[in-house]
Amino acid sequence: MELSVPKHIAIIMDGNGRWAAERGLDRIQGHTEGVSAVLRTVDACLQKGVKYLTLYTFSTENWKRSEEEVSALMMLLGEALSKYLPDFMEKGIKLTTIGDVAALPKSVYAKLEDVRIKTQDNDQIVFNLALNYGGRDELVRTCRRVIDAGLKADELTEEVFESHLDSAGMPDPELLIRTSGEMRLSNFLLWQVSYSEFVCIPEFWPEFGPELLEKALVDFNNRERRFGGR
Repeated sequence: MELSVPKHIAIIMDGNGRWAAERGLDRIQGHTEGVSAVLRTVDACLQKGVKYLTLYTFSTENWKRSEEEVSALMMLLGEALSKYLPDFMEKGIKLTTIGDVAALPKSVYAKLEDVRIKTQDNDQIVFNLALNYGGRDELVRTCRRVIDAGLKADELTEEVFESHLDSAGMPDPELLIRTSGEMRLSNFLLWQVSYSEFVCIPEFWPEFGPELLEKALVDFNNRERRFGGR
């Protein structure tokens, strides 16, 4: 059976630390393996024809982790951006971000901007990283933008509000995947996933790849999407 492929898939990448703990490794090694899973997933989505892939990469709550872990995560992000830019250019991958990225360490923010600008004309897939991102924080910042735009209350519609979100211009995700068996949103895309199909898989994020993406797509294809109607 040929599967219907969502235009936009969003993923809560969960379980790096637990994957490492089960193997007697430290959390940083789990995050390193998580980067490999990201690359496998981008390639798998490219092959499937997915046009938008949003990954919950670093939340506003992740700053509460140890200084060592946060520093390691920022280092991994910076190194990956530099290392895989040629791959992005070759495969037509366009990097975008949502979240308050200007608050990231200056060196990481500079690399993000460099890769974003160099890949802005690529057109095979939008690879969207949620960084220093929280759904509630996004909604508050969106309200501020609406106010700053001088809109009156009776001028505010769902469409106008959406046009001020971090994700403005992107379609809402049809499919939201979460790894590691947890079944919660964790403050991710609170507006955008209102009608997304939620597929929760037990495997940890470092185990994710083409096979688990295929299983999620099969599950998605078995859903009847009614959007509140019959």
